[in-house]
Amino acid sequence: MLIDAASSDGELEAMVVRRLAGTPIEQVLGWAEFCGLRILLDPGVFVPRRRTELLVRAALAMGGTVVVDLCCGSGAIAAAFADQAPLAEVYACDVDHAAVGCARRNLPDGNVFEGDLFEALPPDLRGRVDLLLVNAPYVPTAAISLMASEARDHEPLNALDGGEDGLAVQHRVIADAPQWLAPGGHLLIETSDVQCAATLAAMGAVGLSARAASDDELGATIAIGRRS
Repeated sequence: MLIDAASSDGELEAMVVRRLAGTPIEQVLGWAEFCGLRILLDPGVFVPRRRTELLVRAALAMGGTVVVDLCCGSGAIAAAFADQAPLAEVYACDVDHAAVGCARRNLPDGNVFEGDLFEALPPDLRGRVDLLLVNAPYVPTAAISLMASEARDHEPLNALDGGEDGLAVQHRVIADAPQWLAPGGHLLIETSDVQCAATLAAMGAVGLSARAASDDELGATIAIGRRS
């Protein structure tokens, strides 16, 4: 892959040095494959995982006109949804400046905003969102040191660290989600098998009907909440 990507021997050598230093192959190449697309990646931006494709598939099966990718990182979820549903209004936002710049490259015709969760979104989206798609950080703080060095040393901490129990950002999202969802709208959050019950309980506590979906092949679990 590095040989194919390099335009000269010097560039290849530089890429090999970065890879040997532990930089994720996707950041070295400048792209990651996700839902059949090449998602452009900049150094230091969270690398989209294949397991997150479950969230995209579930969202596409539900359908929706107004779609928001919260905590968007590179914009992979938004880009994949827009590719399959070109008539949808797709919005994305992230608190990380580098991630927002990357997402704007992947969604050149999209609406990408910088800011903290819902504060970044246009106010007129309140109560209109059909699909709220969220891959918020959900690794417990104490578990960060146990992650592979590729993630721990080369991806932004705010894209990994979900607080003491890994659910801090999820709780903030869930608390405000009903105000932004349209009637019948869905909130989809990537989570883990261990944390899923707590995520579902948090959804139920704010009045969302909640259920889980998983894919053993992808090693993926998502929590789905619906506004009645």
